[in-house]
Formats: sequence, structure tokens, C-alpha cells
Amino acid sequence: MDDYTLSFSITRKSLLIVAIVTTVSAFLSSFSPNYISLLILRMLVGTGLGGGPVYGSWFLEFVPSRNRGMWMVIYSTFWTIGTILEALLAMIIMPRLGWRWLLALSSIPSFAALLLYIFTVESPRYLCAEGRISDAHDILRKIAVVNQTKLPPGMLVSDQVTKLDEEEELLRPRANKTFNFKTGLSSSLMLLSPQLLRITLLMWVVYFGNSFAYYGIILLTSQFSAGENRCFSVALHVKNNTSLYTDVFITSLAELPGLLISAVVVEKVGRKYSMALMYILGSLFLFPLAVPQNEALTTALLFGARIWFIGTFTLAGVYCPEIYPTSVRSTGCGVASAVGRIAGMVSPIVAVQLVRGCHQMAAIILFEVVVILSAISVLLFPVETKGRELVDHVSL
Repeated sequence: MDDYTLSFSITRKSLLIVAIVTTVSAFLSSFSPNYISLLILRMLVGTGLGGGPVYGSWFLEFVPSRNRGMWMVIYSTFWTIGTILEALLAMIIMPRLGWRWLLALSSIPSFAALLLYIFTVESPRYLCAEGRISDAHDILRKIAVVNQTKLPPGMLVSDQVTKLDEEEELLRPRANKTFNFKTGLSSSLMLLSPQLLRITLLMWVVYFGNSFAYYGIILLTSQFSAGENRCFSVALHVKNNTSLYTDVFITSLAELPGLLISAVVVEKVGRKYSMALMYILGSLFLFPLAVPQNEALTTALLFGARIWFIGTFTLAGVYCPEIYPTSVRSTGCGVASAVGRIAGMVSPIVAVQLVRGCHQMAAIILFEVVVILSAISVLLFPVETKGRELVDHVSL
């Protein structure tokens, strides 16, 4: 089950099964007797982690529109915290205890996260969109009790019966009949409907570009940290593994100011223009790396690029579930994330093989092209979702 098929689940609580598989596989990886078993177990871990976009869609549906962007950025911050802590853990564990201990210790937070599923509830908006009004009301009542307050008077309704504004013109019904898509196939086909085709294709480009740039920078960090570039006359000193972990740790710290900037601009500037600006700024930091630089400048440029690309990555995670209606929200973001995984597979060929094969300039130019195309795609989206209420259904 990956982020494409996972989003077809009727209830998000089924993620518990995937979380268990992910956690157990992560722990068992440390006991792998050979390379093949390690690959299989890590594949299971990656498959489970592919369900991450569904968590974002679920969280989004609990957050009010007035500060939704800020809360989604805060939500994304925990990814960065985990990245920084993992790099720090590798700095400490790898030189002393080796990779088996690193994998075992890295799985501990996953076991702790399983306990949180006890408190997991279904999204009231999702239940309401499915016609389960009574179940949605029960969950809202429980939330009110926890917050020591009372539910406001009124009735639960879907936006299907509210007035459409001009921003939702692309979702305006074309017929009286509304289709309820119950299967994964129909949900995926809905993404290619006339109302959503433009959004879907642009979102795929954006997610591909985000993953290509973000993971490419991480891989470039490790590649440049090799220390010796045999393709040029100027040779740098060879670094050890500890220095590699230090470089990864330093560049990972860049995500903190990137997230802070994202939290500020997401509600002031909006999603689209913020992402476009961050793409451009990130490309400016990447461009000097087309030719070899000294160690300090290389680290500084990678640090700066990562500030802006974690911003585009985060804001895309805010924008995607906002622009899709509830009926296909998890599916839309899940498929887009799956497209991003393809970019994650292509990045090593560019970041490692091209640079190692003495084609560093070609690698950076390719990164620049992908980033610029992503920036253009962002500007072509038909709707700015800042302050916009979530949509529940797509009617045909």
C-alpha cells in the first residue's frame, strides 16, 4: 500500500495497519542478515511512509481557514525536527556502534507514535461529506468536551448546499446529478475530470519539482562532502564519514529558518506567490554550484538553497489539500506525492552519477530547469486558497 492506494481507504484509521508495518519493518531492518533482506525491509518502511500525505489532509480538516496555513507549516516542522535529530543521532552512533544500532534507535519514535492512534478520530468534515452527519456531530461533541466548551447552535451541512463564490467557478456543477465516487479507480479518474485536470497536472509538476530539488540537495550534500573532485585540477581534502554527518546536520538546520519564513508569508503573501518566489530564490543559491566551490561556500550555498526548497515543499503540502475537495483530497495529494517519489528516484542519477561522472554543470542546469518549470506551474494554478473555505464535493 502506497500513498496512491492508501488514500482510497474509507476511513483514515486504517492507517494504523500501515503504521504498524512501517514501525516493525524499521526495527527489523537492524537485524537484517544480508543486503537483500535489508532492501526488502527498507522498501516496506518506505511504502508505509508513503501514506504521509493522508495525515496532512486529515489534520487540515480540523483547522479553521483563518490561520490554516500557519498551522500546516507548524505541522510540517516536525518533519524537520526529525531530520535534524536523525543527523545528530548518526553523528553520535555511526562512528561508535554502527548502522544496526542507528536503525534500531531510529525506530523508537515510531513505536511511540503508535500510542497516539488511541486518540485518533475521523474528520467530521469527511464524515459530513459522506452523509454521516450523526457520526460527525458525535465527534464534534467529544472535541467540545475535551476543550471544556459547548457546540454552537446550528446544523451540520456540507458546502455542497452553500453558495458557490467566483473562486470556485472551476467546481461549478454542470449537471444536477452529483457522483459519489466510492472506489479507488473512480477517485483517481475524478482527478482527470475537466474541473480538476488543470489542477492535477500542475500539482504533479510541483510535487515532482519539490522532491527533485529537495532530495537532490540532500544527495548533493553527501556527494560534495566526498571532498575530492577528480574531474578538476583543484583537489580538496578527503572527508571522513563524521564530517559528512556534520554537513548533513548543518544543512538540515537550514530548514528551521525556511519554515519560519513559510509561516510568515503563507498567510500574508498567499500560497502561490510565496512558492514561486521561493523557487526563484532557491535556484539562485544552486546556480553557483555549477562549478566547484570551496568547502565553506559549498556548504553555505546548500544551506541557502535548502531554506527555500523546504519552503516550497511545505507550502505545497498546505496548498494541495486546500485546493482539492474533501471527496478526492487524500487521493489527489496521495497521487501527487507518488509522482514526487518518482522524482526522488531520479534525483540520485542526477545528483550523484552526473556529478561523479564529471558533469556537475549539467546536473545543476537540470536542477535549475526543473525548479523554474515548477515556479511557472505554481503561477498557473487557477485559485489562491489563502482564507478560502474548504470545498467538499466536485459536482458534474
